[in-house]
Amino acid sequence: MMRIWVVIAAAIVSGGLLLSASGSETVSETEAHIPVDNRAAMQWNRHMVDSATSFLRSGDVLLRMGMGAQSQMLARMNRGNKDFSHCGIVVVENGYPFVYHCIGGEDNPDARMRRDSASVFLSPQNQLAFGVVRYPLDSTAIKKQVLVWFHRRPRFDMQFDLATNDKLYCTEMVYKVLTGVAADRECIPTDTVMGHRFVGTGNLCANPMARLVWQVKYK
Repeated sequence: MMRIWVVIAAAIVSGGLLLSASGSETVSETEAHIPVDNRAAMQWNRHMVDSATSFLRSGDVLLRMGMGAQSQMLARMNRGNKDFSHCGIVVVENGYPFVYHCIGGEDNPDARMRRDSASVFLSPQNQLAFGVVRYPLDSTAIKKQVLVWFHRRPRFDMQFDLATNDKLYCTEMVYKVLTGVAADRECIPTDTVMGHRFVGTGNLCANPMARLVWQVKYK
C-alpha cells in the first residue's frame, strides 16, 4: 500500500497539485457547511439518484467522487477528467441496475469485489458527485465479463498492480472488462508514473468513443 501512495504523492507534486496542509478534501464553502445527513436527505439529491437509477443501462460505467482525502488524491492523479475517484460497471438485473465494483477500506472489510444497488453506490451521504460513461460495446458481453470476475470474488488490489489478475482495484476491473469486450487492450489509455503503470477514472473517459452522458454534482 505504501508504494502506491508514494507514487500518488509524487504524481500530485510533479503536477503541482497539492492537498491542503490539513490533508482534507477540497470542497466549496457551501458544501463544507452542509451536514452529511442533510445532503442525503435533500430532495434534489434524492431525485438525481432516482433519475439515474431509471436511466442506467447494462454496461454503463458509473463514476463517483468520494468525500475523503484519499478520493481527492486519486482524482487528482488523472491527467484528463479529475472529477471522479471511484467507479463500477452497471448490470441491470430484473429491471433494476446493480453496480459491480472493487473497493477496500472500512466499508468493505473483506475487500472482495462487491455488488451494490445503484442507489447505495450513488448515495449522496458519502459522495460529492457522479457521472455515467457509455461505450458503444455489446452490453451482454460486458455483463458476462463482469459476472466472470464477480464469481472469482477477487480481493481489492492494495498494490494497484495492473499486471496481476488475482486482485483488482476499481478502475482495473472496469478497464479489463471493457478492453476484453472490445478485444483491444489499447482502447483505454494507461498512464505511467515512476515506472508504475496504472489506469485512473480519467482514463475511462479518454477514448473518443466513450461518452460522458450524465454528470451530477450533489448540492
